[in-house]
Amino acid sequence: VDLSEFSRRWCALQDGVLSYYENDRNAAPNGEIKAAEIVCLVNNPPHSHGIEFTFEVYIESERLYLFGSDSPDGARDWLRSLAKSFIPPCAEELLGHDFERLGRLLYKGGLSLERPEEGWFALLGSTLHVCSRDGQKQEAVQLRKLQELSIQGDNEVLVLVERRRTLYIHGERRLDFLGWLQAIQKAAGSGGDTLAEQQLTEGDVPVLVDRCIDYITQCGLTSEGIYRKSGQNSKTTALLQTLRRDARAVRLKEGQHQVDDVANTLKRFFRDLGDSGLFTQRWTMGVGMVMGCPPRLPPPCRVQRFAGDNQMNTHNLAIVFGPTLFQTDGQDYKAGRVVEELIGHYVEIFNVDDQEMKKQQDEITAIMKMREVASSGTQVGVWLWSTEQAVARSGAAARCTQPHTELQWCILVSPPERPLHYSEKVLPIVHSLGTDSYLVVKKQLSMENMLLYLASRVGDCKHGMMKFREERNVLGLGLSTGFHDRYFILNHSCLRLYKEVRSHKPEKEWPVRNLRVYLGVKKKLRPPTCWGFTVFHENEKHDRQQWYLCCDTQADLREWFATFLHVQVGAEPQNPKRTPKPQWDPITPMGPKTPMSPHNANGTQNPNVTP
Repeated sequence: VDLSEFSRRWCALQDGVLSYYENDRNAAPNGEIKAAEIVCLVNNPPHSHGIEFTFEVYIESERLYLFGSDSPDGARDWLRSLAKSFIPPCAEELLGHDFERLGRLLYKGGLSLERPEEGWFALLGSTLHVCSRDGQKQEAVQLRKLQELSIQGDNEVLVLVERRRTLYIHGERRLDFLGWLQAIQKAAGSGGDTLAEQQLTEGDVPVLVDRCIDYITQCGLTSEGIYRKSGQNSKTTALLQTLRRDARAVRLKEGQHQVDDVANTLKRFFRDLGDSGLFTQRWTMGVGMVMGCPPRLPPPCRVQRFAGDNQMNTHNLAIVFGPTLFQTDGQDYKAGRVVEELIGHYVEIFNVDDQEMKKQQDEITAIMKMREVASSGTQVGVWLWSTEQAVARSGAAARCTQPHTELQWCILVSPPERPLHYSEKVLPIVHSLGTDSYLVVKKQLSMENMLLYLASRVGDCKHGMMKFREERNVLGLGLSTGFHDRYFILNHSCLRLYKEVRSHKPEKEWPVRNLRVYLGVKKKLRPPTCWGFTVFHENEKHDRQQWYLCCDTQADLREWFATFLHVQVGAEPQNPKRTPKPQWDPITPMGPKTPMSPHNANGTQNPNVTP
């Protein structure tokens, strides 16, 4: 739209109706917009449409009106007046923000069992303010701190994933929803070359930095000359551009990315930072004070622990990172001396507590052990994940033998995963799944909730509604149906499917021992929720069936999955005359009412638990 497409009109807002006239002398309006029909207001950046100040009005009938003003105060007054006319009293607090976009949308929380409800939204910078329809619940979503931002269906649902919650925003009207979608995606991305404009982790570390350090910690701590070698300039430039565009969506993988390219990308990011770089001018002037740097910075602190392998001791790292972090020409030796002091005394300078120190030491110990295993010959790739990052790679394992309360063995099969019980033999299962599978050791975040569920439930049975989709193989063709609501009953012997709750006869029935359950459902199947799992059934004739189940909530998924694994591996028929022997170890996501350790408090073997 340019200036020639605008028509000057006399406008009046009265009694909840915006009327526009040919001129101020006309009594009959050319048109009207009822405030009750407005669903969204947009405050455009200056000079967006040929006029200095413009704003957009979306209405329910999928129409868009564009208004302009030569005065910023005039445009602002019209926007606020229109907003007051259609925003209900319960959401008036949103008017206190100098919003870029304001309107109503359908949304629901990740654990809600109800249908999406109407809410009021205001976008300001990288913050999305949300107010429920009744005004009882108001919250702010920091878009640059999202763990995931994705779209379900054909631009129908926008999914915002934070550490402790998930928000689903539904597109009731296509026109204004596409505008919201694009605006939120832009606000959630990196906005420039300063630290304040970066996507951030929950600990306020730029995601770009977090991705690079994770990869170098996993793959490059023993790489000779790490951070000193430059890598390929073209690959560094391309990777930095990709990370700056949306670091959250980037996954650095060994084989696809080289250690020196990633290290050079990290250095270039620090060197190109705006606002005088990572450290302010006060640092350059010799003021020994850290200004808001998290414990994971500077990145060389872990690298120097492996100086015997990578030849990068504290002094060499300081020579490399001094000019980078202070953005100097490399001629001033003071920057290098400061970085050398930072590395040597980072525990005191960055207030690293004992827990963080122990975590770093555990990571280093794990890396060294894995390197020893790798040197003796690798059979299965193993990735060990700590709370925040991958810390070791490669190795071999024949059985899950050292149970740990925070770790669980999983087999991943791009992308579903199958948790393993500690008594299962790992290698035969890996080999049976083919070369596309790989083994991962990672923290099971749902373990505690599964333990609580299994400890509080009565009996081994689980029943409820789930959404069901089946893939059938007819004459060699894979035929798939859509997702349908079905009622399921799971016990220690079988899984039964009923058309509805009132049905007396099951439509299908499968022995539990023949089922293999994996977390996750293929995205291309467009699952109705993100809490699903894939089930494989193979009978004695080796005929295979595959189907997909989706739960309404994350809690439902945990309960169903915990019950599946419990009845398959950890449950025995109950005998009232004897006390059942505990079958689960804390390595798995489920267990007895009181999880048992394979060792007593004094370190001796506990005879009641098999490690």
